[in-house]
Amino acid sequence: MPPALSPELEELAAFFQRCGLTEQRATETARSKTAPAARDLFSSANLDNAPLDDKQGALVLQLAKDGAKLSPEAKLYVVNAIREGRLLKSDQITGKSRATLSRARTAVKYLGATVPPVDDTAFDQACGVGFTITPAELDDRVRAYLDSPSNADQVKTGWTGISRVTGAARQSDALQWVNPLELKAAVEKAYTERFGSKEEATKKAKAQAEQAKKEAKAPKASTSAAVAAPAAESPDDMFATGWLSRLHKPGGNEQKYPERMKEHLAWTGGKVFTRFPPEPNGFLHIGHSKAIAVNFGYAKYHKGHCYLRYDDTNPEAEEQIYFDKILENVRWLGYEPYQITHSSDHFQELYDLAVLLIKKGLAYTSNDTAEEISAQRGGKDHGPRHESKDRNKPIEQSLAEFADMKAGKYEPGQMVLRMKQDMESSNPTMWDIIAYRVLSKPHHRTGTEWCIYPTYDFTHCLCDSFENISHSLCTTEFIGARTAYEWLCDALEVYKPRQSEYGRLTLEGAITSKRKLLKLVTEKHVSGWDDPRLHTLVALKRRGVPPAAIISFVSGLGVSVSASLVQISRFDQTVRSHLEMTTPRLSLVLRPIKVTLEGLPDDYCIEVEKLYHPKDPSMGTVKVPFTREVYIDEDDFRAEASKDFFRLAPGATVGLLNAPKPITYLSHETDPTTGKVTHIVCRYEADAPASLKPKGWIHWVAKSAAHKSPVEVHETRLFSRLFKSDNPGALGDKYLEDLNPDSLSVVKGALIETAVWDVVKSSLRRAKEVVELRKAEAAKNGTEAPPNVEGLEVVRFQANRVAYFCLDSDSKVEENEDGSVGGGELVLNLITSLKEDKGKKA
Repeated sequence: MPPALSPELEELAAFFQRCGLTEQRATETARSKTAPAARDLFSSANLDNAPLDDKQGALVLQLAKDGAKLSPEAKLYVVNAIREGRLLKSDQITGKSRATLSRARTAVKYLGATVPPVDDTAFDQACGVGFTITPAELDDRVRAYLDSPSNADQVKTGWTGISRVTGAARQSDALQWVNPLELKAAVEKAYTERFGSKEEATKKAKAQAEQAKKEAKAPKASTSAAVAAPAAESPDDMFATGWLSRLHKPGGNEQKYPERMKEHLAWTGGKVFTRFPPEPNGFLHIGHSKAIAVNFGYAKYHKGHCYLRYDDTNPEAEEQIYFDKILENVRWLGYEPYQITHSSDHFQELYDLAVLLIKKGLAYTSNDTAEEISAQRGGKDHGPRHESKDRNKPIEQSLAEFADMKAGKYEPGQMVLRMKQDMESSNPTMWDIIAYRVLSKPHHRTGTEWCIYPTYDFTHCLCDSFENISHSLCTTEFIGARTAYEWLCDALEVYKPRQSEYGRLTLEGAITSKRKLLKLVTEKHVSGWDDPRLHTLVALKRRGVPPAAIISFVSGLGVSVSASLVQISRFDQTVRSHLEMTTPRLSLVLRPIKVTLEGLPDDYCIEVEKLYHPKDPSMGTVKVPFTREVYIDEDDFRAEASKDFFRLAPGATVGLLNAPKPITYLSHETDPTTGKVTHIVCRYEADAPASLKPKGWIHWVAKSAAHKSPVEVHETRLFSRLFKSDNPGALGDKYLEDLNPDSLSVVKGALIETAVWDVVKSSLRRAKEVVELRKAEAAKNGTEAPPNVEGLEVVRFQANRVAYFCLDSDSKVEENEDGSVGGGELVLNLITSLKEDKGKKA
């Protein structure tokens, strides 16, 4: 349950109710980020004294959110147009549906480009107020659109390009407010006049598709991949061998209606088309990285295309941040969608097909309760099944009740639409599953236009069909759903994609259940969805795990039908291997102890030159100060010598990494209260022969005011496993009892060498260069440039003899006017530990 409203928010929610919003919508609005803008607009329009109905109020809320740049007078004009019933749909306000995304003529855009006073007639025309059109007028406008020279290249492709032409026509000024189904029929009519029947055209297209398949002998990269695409060690392995290599070729999925395959190949040209279809009701996790790599990678390998399709059919669970982060995650992993689509793009088509299913006698409305439906399916005891009392009601009655559902005459749970399948089947997905239900919450894209929403089982296969998906790839928990998937496509006589299932990725120690993750976040067991101890993609990103390492990990596992619990050590090793050769090395002292070197003058200071990476000289070198005062880590000193300890101790001589000569212990001081060592005095062995080889070497940083050395780290965050067991997800609701209380350790006051600023500068510069490359690639392809999806986590380095670290987003980096970086507050995250050799000495 959401937390109770504060007194201030309760007062605000009451205000919105007085303005006409329902209690639920008023409460949601009071909690939202739009609340201040909505309050100001509702107040200025005096809606608390002259309330609107709830649907009109929802349109005003949309105006408050999307019309922030309008003048107060313009906003009030739109509110009055809503009150007068001139503006009835969300499309008329800001054009949220895919068909209106590129239109310049909606209320907000029109008024944003208009100098007062507003011409009512021009405004109404721009916003489709009172729009009507006769069939003859529609035919004339379609012919005029097709005859336009600017559309010649699209039109000349004939039937193969009709979907694109129809979609573009819906965005034209002359046709933008036409009913989509009526427009589709008019375009098909015009195409038949110009190019003959679709059946004749598909015969020719089939021959072309066969030729295209012959020419595509060697799989190559997709044109839709981002410039910064991930580079796995063997990125094509999982597509060239194993389960994915044995999938059907385009056109190889059998159809009950063969003409559907002809149309499909005519549209795709024989190319592979896949989709990544996440539900925008949570953050993606490590398991989704496999789905992304499989769907985008398979299309890329076969020179095809992959959609990012949001399965947004449940507005009760969807939030804008999930949409934003899903796209960010896909781009972060190195992929660029062929198109970004939504299931809601097809709400009208889906509704029309549901009506058709009823007319075919294959769907019926039912007021059965959830308990009654469960009993019909055998109940908890898996007893005998029986049909619903509504299963054989007259088709006309179901049509009328379905129309009433759409009109908002039923509350949630009072009426559903069920598919009439096979109650005798052994497959539960064929037991008259629900196709449509009533939901009271408005949709983020369609507003209050719909109060009924299709279920996943009704939507998914049809959207795959609409988008001409050649390979519908999903995880094995959907094997049972394949029967219903194919049944519905055949029942509606549409193109039937082939669903193929692979084993899901589960990582040892990781929780991937959205419900369980939500509880961890809301009950503050973790700091948020991006807490680096989680395995959401936003958390892995914040922890500094390179996206290329994730793709390499998935590729290395391969793809099969078997689900497996992968050891976390295998994931860590993949990340470690990637970082080993791609990150510079710096000296970081986590828990510093001051060491004074006797034998050196107080002002002694030399610069020691060292490689950023001893195995890769191309990374360059850096000079660090070496002075009379240095700091070492407390783990590198013991107050009592022992035979198995080869670092600094009484009587020991050790080497300082990259320093000219070794040092020998003389004495140390301790804090009288805590007993901790606070100061060590050593002798600098300036005259030691070159042949002297200490048994142990330790890292250090020097104190030098002239070099502003060392740099103090505000916080160093060390992470270990969040859960004690390997499979906390198997513990049910007891998983919280498995939390590791020591999963986070915060170290204050660590010291790092000054070269960290050069690493910060170069890392951020490279990230910016990648952004520019991505923009150039987008300009070349004529597509929208993807935004920068990287953050401070791109600053990664190996701390000598400690671990791999990155900058956390809580860091504050100060950039100078010349582009240099020389200050700020550093917060470090542990990415992963160093690999320890089994025989390594202490």
